Amino acid sequence: MIIVAIVFFGLLILGMPVGIVLGVAGLIGIIDMGGGHFLAMVPDRFFSGLNLFPFLAMPFFILAGEIMNRSGLTLNLVNFAQSLVGWLRGGMAHSNMLASVLFAGLTGSATADAAAFGNTLVPAMKKAGYTGPYACAVTAAGSIIGPIIPPSTLAIIYGSLMGVSIAGLFAAGIIPGLLLCLVCMCLIAATGRRLGLPKSDQRPSLTLILKEFRGSLLALILPVFILGAILTGITTPTEAAALAVLYALVVGGVIYRNITWKDLYEMLARTALITGVIFLIIASATILGWWMTFNQIPQLIAAGFLSISDSPAAIVAMIIALLLVIGLFMDINAALIILAPVLAPLTLTIGLEPVHAGMIIILALTISLMTPPVGACLFVLASVTGERIEEITKSLWPFILVEIGVLLAVAYWEPIALTIPRLLGLAN
Repeated sequence: MIIVAIVFFGLLILGMPVGIVLGVAGLIGIIDMGGGHFLAMVPDRFFSGLNLFPFLAMPFFILAGEIMNRSGLTLNLVNFAQSLVGWLRGGMAHSNMLASVLFAGLTGSATADAAAFGNTLVPAMKKAGYTGPYACAVTAAGSIIGPIIPPSTLAIIYGSLMGVSIAGLFAAGIIPGLLLCLVCMCLIAATGRRLGLPKSDQRPSLTLILKEFRGSLLALILPVFILGAILTGITTPTEAAALAVLYALVVGGVIYRNITWKDLYEMLARTALITGVIFLIIASATILGWWMTFNQIPQLIAAGFLSISDSPAAIVAMIIALLLVIGLFMDINAALIILAPVLAPLTLTIGLEPVHAGMIIILALTISLMTPPVGACLFVLASVTGERIEEITKSLWPFILVEIGVLLAVAYWEPIALTIPRLLGLAN
């Protein structure tokens, strides 16, 4: 175990891609387990880690988001959000948050949100008088709403691996996602005057709101369509994702007619690249996970937690702390795949409902997307905007703290996550 840990963290420090790090560490562990005899089983385990039908939903959702973004609907959502809250002090920051909620229903990806708004909203906010680091911090804080509000690729991965209802996880993310938006908007409002955030002279206009609503209606219909189809049981998440691609193609290619064959090729290539990276991580993590299971590492970790305390509240706190720390240094897809089989049985031991436990794990890892040193959203925004990560982080800490507060509320008051799933019969 020590050798595998040294190899794993050593390769990560050297900057090797996490998918390769997981595979190499797993191979070393398997060789130590049984030499060449066990190596013959690696290709089968590698493939079986991906051979799950729900995983097909990920490339479809990614492609649907790419098409909707390319067709210009992202800008329509931003304009609609601006018409609702743009008149407040710090109005563009509020609009950024609200637009993140609307955009989350299209992609389910934090990095996609960060990239899209880093190219559009951050320059607009800087032009309006916001500092670059603060504009990036607001964008990063809002971007993590993407993997919480459905559709969510993390929910698909967790549900597929742990046998938990994906529809239940989707439903469980609605209130926490909206709560993240609300607390961040409250923080912006509370600090707006002290930070000297710009205040627009424009007053809210029902005419303007209706106009922007009509312009964004086609984008707003998609998440409602996806969620309605999944939560009512009409389609599986994979089928709904495929229908989302069809809908996006009709909107972008037939109604707006602003998607060319070249655009389609580029979007397919980008979707293949993103999907390939995620699937390599999943397959490689399956090998490492197999080694961990063989050596009963999950049981050892669970026993270690229980030896410290048998209080469910204390164990939940330790799980959250572990996830936040691991998220500082590891890709969240890899962390989810490795830690879910370790932590999920422990949450059952202390009596957590599986959907509730899944939402705690997903939310904790998602917050790490905006924490240094390896927060993916920070790197995306730094590369897109040219701002330094250190400066963005200084403005980001208040948002991190209030979002951790939401995580604790979700963890210790289960109705936040389970009210909607229970109403729909998707959780106990």
